[in-house]
Amino acid sequence: MTIKHIIDVLENHAPPYYQESYDNTGLIIGESANNCTGVLCCLDITKEILEEAKSTHCNLIVAHHPILFTGIKSITGKSYVEQIIIAAIKLDIALYAIHTNLDNVLHGVNETIAAKLGLINKQILLPKTNTLSKLVTYVPVHKTEQVLNALFEAGAGNIGAYSEASFSSVGVGSFKGSENSNPTIGSKGVREQVEEKRVEVLIPNYRQEKIISALLQAHPYEEVAYDIIPLSNVNQSIGSGLIGHLAKPMQAADFLGFLKESLQLPLIKHTAFTGQHIEKVAICGGSGSFLIPSAKKAGADIFITADIRYHAFFDAEKELVIADIGHWESEQYVPEQLFAVLTANFPNFAVLKTTVNTNPVRYYLG
Repeated sequence: MTIKHIIDVLENHAPPYYQESYDNTGLIIGESANNCTGVLCCLDITKEILEEAKSTHCNLIVAHHPILFTGIKSITGKSYVEQIIIAAIKLDIALYAIHTNLDNVLHGVNETIAAKLGLINKQILLPKTNTLSKLVTYVPVHKTEQVLNALFEAGAGNIGAYSEASFSSVGVGSFKGSENSNPTIGSKGVREQVEEKRVEVLIPNYRQEKIISALLQAHPYEEVAYDIIPLSNVNQSIGSGLIGHLAKPMQAADFLGFLKESLQLPLIKHTAFTGQHIEKVAICGGSGSFLIPSAKKAGADIFITADIRYHAFFDAEKELVIADIGHWESEQYVPEQLFAVLTANFPNFAVLKTTVNTNPVRYYLG
């Protein structure tokens, strides 16, 4: 078992392609080719986390928050970040971050909150655009199924809750091979006409290379004609935040009590109740002020997030309730999700959840 085996599973769950431009997802310290003795899943990387990894013989830490966001010019131990980097290298412990890419997939960070609240009919709150393309190719009719199966296997043809989606139409293709050609159909130097199917499938941009490779291997022609057409369509499965419904509406005060108990929260900061029942719930783990307009536009009754600035609370404008539950609190179940993903793929391997509470915030309750 190598570190790369672990990384491949994580990046299939939340592709790095979907991280935000400011982020630093991926392997930060270590070599992916090294053998992995165990994995420790956590939210933040601290000295206590490093000690836990050492004591449990884990040489890979998978964290939600990257220890490095921006470049540094020296590593002398003058900050806690530099101290952790030095310690990780000395201990030969690899550090991997799975951050905004995990925020931006439907089954990611926000799903952990939605599951605790029992939400149904879940959707991305603010879907991303420019992450999809259309692949168009032309295949002899009797080979269409062979090519489609290869494309689907490589990750093409997924639209929301549907897979293996495609469109095809029949037409006539023509070609004439040169003396250097080796045509599958017909003869060199003779213009051939072949009944073909025009096949169209949706592809995620990050899998384009793999899908084209599968097309070229499965297609019977020596030279394969295909087009990649960028799309501005929204991607229903990728984006910021999540919105869903409660199975039954609740009074606002009752819902906040339910929220506090479900997520084991010490307190909740919130705006005034609107007088409406809570049924449609919007969520953004971590800092979510930027999604307040999207939550309002989607008709949410409440928006659950963290790090709301004082003046941003006014943006509720009595249209919805804004509930700030705390940054660590909104992401506390990420290690649980990472543990579940890895143990599902490596049931007999040492994958651990941290027992360390890395929340730097304390609450004085009197």
